[in-house]
Amino acid sequence: MDRTRQGNVSLDHNNGISTITFYHPAHNSLPGNLLSQLTQAIVEAGTHPETKVVVLKSSGDRTFCAGASFDELSAIGNPEQGKRFFLGFANVINAMRKCPKFIVGRVQGKAVGGGVGLAAAVDYCMATKWASVKLSELAVGIGPFVVGPAVQRKIGLSAFSQMSINAKAWQTAAWAKEKGLFTEVFETAEQLDAYLEHFIETLKTYNPEAMKKLKEIFWEGSENWDELLDKRAAVSGELVLSDFAKEAIAAFKGT
Repeated sequence: MDRTRQGNVSLDHNNGISTITFYHPAHNSLPGNLLSQLTQAIVEAGTHPETKVVVLKSSGDRTFCAGASFDELSAIGNPEQGKRFFLGFANVINAMRKCPKFIVGRVQGKAVGGGVGLAAAVDYCMATKWASVKLSELAVGIGPFVVGPAVQRKIGLSAFSQMSINAKAWQTAAWAKEKGLFTEVFETAEQLDAYLEHFIETLKTYNPEAMKKLKEIFWEGSENWDELLDKRAAVSGELVLSDFAKEAIAAFKGT
């Protein structure tokens, strides 16, 4: 079976909360079809008339998101295909940025590359102690160009530079909290879920219009991201075709 067609994205509306859950058997990686579904789910949740808060999560344990699908990366044959693939992540980040509702992230485990971008683009992110983070793109010949603006916005240029350059190193959940990527870190997923439930129930009691206006302030300075991330996707789409990237991706896949 073509693994890029596996996985799913679900959207559940319940009592003022829209919960978006994504899953892929390859450690919750995100091929293009799932990125498209994730973008659509975020837009729908943001426009749902009864939704006050959006929750973004993934299925499974110990891995939140492994980032890009290496099966798709290795199949890219020209710059247009490359740009189209990386625009998948750009579209998700821009949808989160434009969503008029607060998005709360639940990160139960490791996040790599695009997964770090998702954690950075939510408005409030909770994690477990197992949620180590890594920007591995440079190690496979690319670079965190598309997710970079979201990550840098959240943790600052110095920490983003550290993650980008030290591309094979995992940073701990405690480090991520210290840098501002995570707001809370819990010992277990059960503790995380208990606090998350309490937190979103509290958010539901707040004025939706006030939350919308506050989110606009949080994202000030990102108004050019449609254009910026389009350009960044083109850069990644070119680099993924390099001999270095092709060899590194093949080595990663063991082919």
